[in-house]
Amino acid sequence: MTKNENITPSPKSNTLVTIIQQAFEIKKNPLPWTKAFCAGLCAALPSLIGLILGNFQYGLLAGIGGFTYLYVFNEPYAQRAKKLFSVLLSLTFAVGLGTLVAPYPILSAVMIGGIGAIATFIFGTLKIPGPAAVFLVLGFAMTTGMPVDPTLAPFRAGLIFLGGTLSWLIAMVGWFFNPHGPETIAVKRVYRELASLLDSVGTETFNEAREKTVVAMKEANNTLIAGYIPWQSSDFYKRLYLLNEHASIIYLEVLDRSVEKNKKLPPELGESVRALSGFIEPKKKARPTRILQPDQDDEDVDHLFTSIYDADAIMNEPMSKINREIQITRLSVKTLFLGAFDKNSIVFLRAVKYGIILMIAALIAYAFEFNRSYWVPLSCAAVLLGSTIMSTFLRAIQRSVGTIVGVVIASLILSMQPEGFFISMIILLLTFLTELFIVRNYTLATMFITPNALVMAESTTQMHNMPFFATTRIIDIIIGCLIGLLGVLIIGRTSASGLLPHLLAKTIRSQAQFLLMLFSEQRKDFHFEKSRVHIKMHTNLTNLRMVYTTALGERLSNKKALEFLWPVIFSIDQLGYLLDSSVKDLDRPLLSDEKLAQFLYILETLAQTAEHHRPYKTKDVPDIKGYYKIHKEIISLQKAIKVCDKNQVTS
Repeated sequence: MTKNENITPSPKSNTLVTIIQQAFEIKKNPLPWTKAFCAGLCAALPSLIGLILGNFQYGLLAGIGGFTYLYVFNEPYAQRAKKLFSVLLSLTFAVGLGTLVAPYPILSAVMIGGIGAIATFIFGTLKIPGPAAVFLVLGFAMTTGMPVDPTLAPFRAGLIFLGGTLSWLIAMVGWFFNPHGPETIAVKRVYRELASLLDSVGTETFNEAREKTVVAMKEANNTLIAGYIPWQSSDFYKRLYLLNEHASIIYLEVLDRSVEKNKKLPPELGESVRALSGFIEPKKKARPTRILQPDQDDEDVDHLFTSIYDADAIMNEPMSKINREIQITRLSVKTLFLGAFDKNSIVFLRAVKYGIILMIAALIAYAFEFNRSYWVPLSCAAVLLGSTIMSTFLRAIQRSVGTIVGVVIASLILSMQPEGFFISMIILLLTFLTELFIVRNYTLATMFITPNALVMAESTTQMHNMPFFATTRIIDIIIGCLIGLLGVLIIGRTSASGLLPHLLAKTIRSQAQFLLMLFSEQRKDFHFEKSRVHIKMHTNLTNLRMVYTTALGERLSNKKALEFLWPVIFSIDQLGYLLDSSVKDLDRPLLSDEKLAQFLYILETLAQTAEHHRPYKTKDVPDIKGYYKIHKEIISLQKAIKVCDKNQVTS
């Protein structure tokens, strides 16, 4: 949870004040006008088509398939096509299954928990951003409010499939105009962060800029790999991939400079890289970037300018003159799932927790025979999207307040008994406003999500007792929020905090194994990118970051202590990046058995300190010729571990 600079941390009452302030904080994120309009179109168009064809109710049902578009983010179109088609099939399956099991409440409750758990696990493992299981749960749950008739399962599922297919087509329209738009945005961000890094050398913001640059390069690499199509790789895609690789070279050169001299670089370096980022566009006429080289006598600075010229050449020279090939290596889906399917995996634990709490919410709703009981598990599912106790609490506040306002809006709309075309326009407007404001504040979004879902579900029902309708919906949703919050408090209170020491040690040990493979005789004829040791290190690094972020939100009382652990996490992450970068250097030195033994001893001692809180004494780190950055990072890791040891963070 982010600190508020205007609040003093001493009084306990300020904790609640901070949470409430965050619940209603309006973020300054840019408004996604295009996505919001397309989302509204996808939700409303099926009902309009149904109206034209003479069956408006079928069109409203097909509109549930329009939720497919809500899973669109800035991913490559190759990945988007597969992801949205999978969501489309999942929504279709959820509605079909919900129709089949609707006569059996207990089975429905078990199924809704299973859908939530499986979807949460898949989205978490594949790191897919978005609403995760919420709309799959919505599709399944809404069938319980429809007339019970299992024979209609294929028909209802077919309508969902048609509505989802329409959303898929709308989501893919951009491919015809800018097929590598998402990849371009990712690489441009890398060079903007790289420019900021060059500006920060010799200042207090260097480490922060360094972290942002590494994160941007990793995200760009993942985006480029996700967008790779083996049988259709354009020249522009190759340029983007090579530019991202070249950014890594510039980054390592900047690290060399900061380690050795640690003084400011000429501002022309940052300006030139920033100018270069502006020309990374597929439709802009290729032209050399204006590189402003100052009058100075510094060999390292000259080398950095040469690297910037090389990046400019990658962008502008004909591909035939660029003597570099791209080599794409990516982990298989099977490997990703096997890495996440572990008792210590935060993704696996979160999925199980999500499914159990959701199932309990559904059982409670059915047992007490709530009117339109599906609103209880649906609200619970939305609240559980918060990955930590604090974020779940924030969601509960936001969902409750937004719901009260949303139900009032829905009551006013439904009291006017709109029909046909007006209902479609209302759905379009409410979906548009939801997607527009969800990037600013979830409370604002909920004010439009709630009436939208209510209009879609209740517009064909004649409302004779509006106060009863409004009160019932508010009670259902608040109960769902409370069940979600209580479930997280009881089941997953400190699961991430408990995993941290073990995962810290596990990650350091996997890095020691990878270092051994890199600099020993065992590296001969060894395929590093697909090796088990390499995959294990990457899996552990990903899990460590996720567990640490989750742990920060579990206990406010432990947050201060956990903040001392951040330098350790940062250093481990940077060491992983440096080891990863070493794979591409085929001229790596071969270390003696004595030096390798020293490295293994140091890293194992660090792992034991992190896991068992054993006293740590700083050790001399051997040199690796040409790899001083690895040497320095291990020294930094030792210092960070000692600070944590003094504050008993890893105990």
